[in-house]
Amino acid sequence: MSRNSITTNLLSAGVMLALSSTAMAGMSNAPSTYGMFPSDVASAQAFSIFSSTANAVYYNPAALAQDSRGQLTGALLHGEADLGYKDAVGGPARSGRISDEPSQQLILGLKADASDMLTTGHPIYLALMLGSEEYGREMLGFSSETSDSGQYLTYGRNPLFLNVGVATPIWRGIDFGASINITLDNNAELDSELELSGETAREDLDVSAKTRYRPIVGFNVAMGETFCPDGCWLDRLTAAVAYRAHSQTETSVDATPSVNGLIPGGLPLRVANVIEGYQPDIYSVGLRYDMGRTRLAFTGEFQQWSDLGDEFSRDTIKDQGMLEFKDTFVPRVGLEFDFTDALMLTTGVAFEESPLDSDVSPDVNYLDADKLVIGVGLSATFKNPPLLAWPLTVDLAYQHQQLDQRRFDIVTTNPASSGTPTSLKTDGDVNVFSGSVTLKF
Repeated sequence: MSRNSITTNLLSAGVMLALSSTAMAGMSNAPSTYGMFPSDVASAQAFSIFSSTANAVYYNPAALAQDSRGQLTGALLHGEADLGYKDAVGGPARSGRISDEPSQQLILGLKADASDMLTTGHPIYLALMLGSEEYGREMLGFSSETSDSGQYLTYGRNPLFLNVGVATPIWRGIDFGASINITLDNNAELDSELELSGETAREDLDVSAKTRYRPIVGFNVAMGETFCPDGCWLDRLTAAVAYRAHSQTETSVDATPSVNGLIPGGLPLRVANVIEGYQPDIYSVGLRYDMGRTRLAFTGEFQQWSDLGDEFSRDTIKDQGMLEFKDTFVPRVGLEFDFTDALMLTTGVAFEESPLDSDVSPDVNYLDADKLVIGVGLSATFKNPPLLAWPLTVDLAYQHQQLDQRRFDIVTTNPASSGTPTSLKTDGDVNVFSGSVTLKF
């Protein structure tokens, strides 16, 4: 066994032991890529900034104050990304698939009226959101790698996330809310002796995780109540603004193998600052107009991706890619229509510009493209369900994301490259299915 194969196998074993399971990770998370609840998926997140359910702690915690009822929600999300490439050089038609591994999220949300905690009786609302991959069976899985055939930037499976938030009215028609998004950074240290036969002895493995916090703040303004309390056309208009600070999760692995007779004293191997996922600073502004049975929402997001290039320059695995990113603006439009008091249709559309500014990223070979997002969903409320004392709401949603074609050059230093075209175009789409059950009390 060669020295390189011994140390490589040992480091790989350390990574697998430290993280329990692996999954492809992207610079995204499920709530921002697809949406958290079916209402987010169906409206392409156009209505998310106005949602008064527990998911508001991620999009705009101030909206929690719009509904005083407590709520308990369980949701399942399945994102099926069928992503690949087409040969862009005009030679023999070649294509390939790069990723078809689904993201499967179990999401739980709880909202409660905590006004009784204060002697003043001032309204205050608390909410908590919890999500994990593979319907709760995978919480820390990820993979970071270079690629000979290309890999997509924003799609992947997502580890555990947790949001906790609070909201309260502060003045006539104006609500304020704040929350914290909590993720985990992982660290593993492995020391051992390895015989030339491949057997190990005197192993010492230490695995730890630390929390990383991302603040989120927002305001909701009922325009009529704030500016004309006696009544005017503004009564139907609601405005919202929100800010989500940037976040990233990292993993570092330290391995010190000592091979008797070959590597005395140990060979330190370090994989540090590996970026598992990244979310930029996001500034959101939205307007919702209520026409009775129909509601329209317009939301714009400014996403500050340009800082990610500096973060990748410190990434041990992907620093050679010399990646550059640009800030983007995402417009979203949504519509809600009440067929009856118990049945509602939601639909929405968004255009998401790619933040990846590099068409060439040696060995890393990241791919990304602009995409059109279209969603539709139904919500049914049962006011007197059997065995339950509270109304029950069932939501179902579908979302389709169509990727635009964009040309990239594949550059690799691997002599055993798989034969992927050196110039290719992005190809693929994403189908998302989501369902939830909510009790309101």
